[in-house]
Amino acid sequence: MGKISKLSLPLVMIATVVAQSYVQPVMAGAEERRQAHRIHVRLTGVTPTNAVIDAMETRLLSDPSGKTAAEYAIDTAQNPNARYFYNVTLKNWIAPWTNEEQTVFTDLNDYTATAIGLIRDGGDFRQILHGDIIYRGIVPGLPPVSNSNNNHYRDLEDLGPIAGDLSNPGILQGTTQSSVTGLPAAATAGVMTTRAAAMAFFFDGTNRAMFRFTMMNHMCSDLEPLKDTSRTPDRVRRDVSRSPGGDSRIFLNTCVGCHAGMDGMSGAFAHYEWVYTNDQSDGRLVYRDIGDPTEFDPVTGVAIKHNINANNFEFGYETTDDTWINYWRNGQNWLLGWNNYAGLSLDTKGNAVGRGAKELGLELANSTAFAQCQVDKAFKAICLRDPNVMSADRAQRNAIRDAFMGSYNGDMREVFTDVAAYCRGS
Repeated sequence: MGKISKLSLPLVMIATVVAQSYVQPVMAGAEERRQAHRIHVRLTGVTPTNAVIDAMETRLLSDPSGKTAAEYAIDTAQNPNARYFYNVTLKNWIAPWTNEEQTVFTDLNDYTATAIGLIRDGGDFRQILHGDIIYRGIVPGLPPVSNSNNNHYRDLEDLGPIAGDLSNPGILQGTTQSSVTGLPAAATAGVMTTRAAAMAFFFDGTNRAMFRFTMMNHMCSDLEPLKDTSRTPDRVRRDVSRSPGGDSRIFLNTCVGCHAGMDGMSGAFAHYEWVYTNDQSDGRLVYRDIGDPTEFDPVTGVAIKHNINANNFEFGYETTDDTWINYWRNGQNWLLGWNNYAGLSLDTKGNAVGRGAKELGLELANSTAFAQCQVDKAFKAICLRDPNVMSADRAQRNAIRDAFMGSYNGDMREVFTDVAAYCRGS
């Protein structure tokens, strides 16, 4: 190989400088473009078009936080593929909450549709546990919403993400649950009183499942971590043995830890029953039917299941109405961050007391734990990691949680765009 002459060195240097001058403008926006692509894919699950990624890149260059780029990604007025955020990302995010198996492989239903619609419309997501609200399809040819089957929502989903586009307010519309299902407005409690939730969690059993899965799905904790044996056991029902296996220590050191709190609050569901003929799927939610002595007490309207197995401990609590008490406002579970809301009553010891599922939903949805749970779930779905591992993630999660409870007024769109913007580079 020949040597490079001294005269040729300047030419090499000039060529290098010229090459760099052409590369540099391309590299200037390369990171923003990569981040725009990541934001879009994480939120919608699909690759953005060139026009969309150009628009998002421009927003990232002017707003390095990524917030406006993320907002653009889920704005159906500007991004045609934003529909997939509602029809795919949110549906898969919500679907596991609607069944005990916690599987995503389930048909669209009134629970899922209502949660999607509430997010799409920027509503206060806390209504999910107490609002007189339901979303349904407004498409010619759809069967009406039925208390006895899921055909309306199944057929809406079968139309696909265009004809059955859940991001389109002209296709999926909100209304009052009481006007659609016939439940008294005071007995509606957001998704807890939808047909899907009732079929899953009011089916047989003792209605404690509704409380447990509501805690899991919307407070992000099963009962075991909340176990507190120091709570008052006066609301523990008669079907719970005080000496399981002949040993009262098991009840005092284990069982009461969950039942004191759970039974204190699950009385809110005393007037609900899932009534079916052949199997779980052919039933309907019934509220306080005092004309049906096989399912409800003919005097109190309490579902018979609330007082089954009374001989296990006949001196236990007998459910005669739908009052409830939150003993977890004191003791270790004060850390759930219980906050006061309009109309809340407290007893002399600071325990919240109320009546019915709607008031219980208000109690749960106004807690810090509820807000943190929604942010945690959104963080895991978009960032693909748990926000509780790294300190920087925890700090960001806490900031979004506080905003959800404050300036965002429960708007989950703000949560998702904040999370996507935060994780734009990782």
